[in-house]
Amino acid sequence: MDKQALDHFKTRDPVLHRLALRVGKLEAIQRERPQRYFARLCREIICQQLSGKAGDTIFGRFVKLFPASLIRPSDVMNLSHDQLRAVGMSHAKADYLRHLAEAIVQRRLKINQYEAMDDQAIVADLIMVKGIGQWTAEMFLMFVMGRPDVFSYGDLGLRKAIFKLYRLKPGRSAKQMQLIVDRWSPHKTYAARLLWASLEP
Repeated sequence: MDKQALDHFKTRDPVLHRLALRVGKLEAIQRERPQRYFARLCREIICQQLSGKAGDTIFGRFVKLFPASLIRPSDVMNLSHDQLRAVGMSHAKADYLRHLAEAIVQRRLKINQYEAMDDQAIVADLIMVKGIGQWTAEMFLMFVMGRPDVFSYGDLGLRKAIFKLYRLKPGRSAKQMQLIVDRWSPHKTYAARLLWASLEP
């Protein structure tokens, strides 16, 4: 657990601090190299609404379509729709991957500038691509770019954990939730990971 984050939670949110002590060590997020951003976005799209095992299986077949397992936008565009479908993905996801590849090749997506962009700008850029929504963009920030201050209000697991941990009452929960989450900045990503950990058996 990041010591700065832990000290911050101790000062700003004793409830979350107690959870952090109970959860203990969190595995460090491995920040991806920018050259891997496109492949990780492909993986996020392929794995949407699938179990971890099913998503990993389909993505593994997808990777084998490329020489030396190097996934480049131009190579995805050169694959036919049927070739993409043959690895087990849906019609929609095959289309989404092509939309993503085209957006990068045509430089409509600013993926090469993400290192210098703030979180909101990156989300706004990503969600312009068909098949990438707010949640997928936020997961990209957290687990691919390793951004430290990201929280996904649309994640059902996070909402469930907050309701349980803070005993929120229906009706006033949205405002209360925002006030709670605001306390965690600039360490919202660590807070989210603690909340997910609290849901594990």
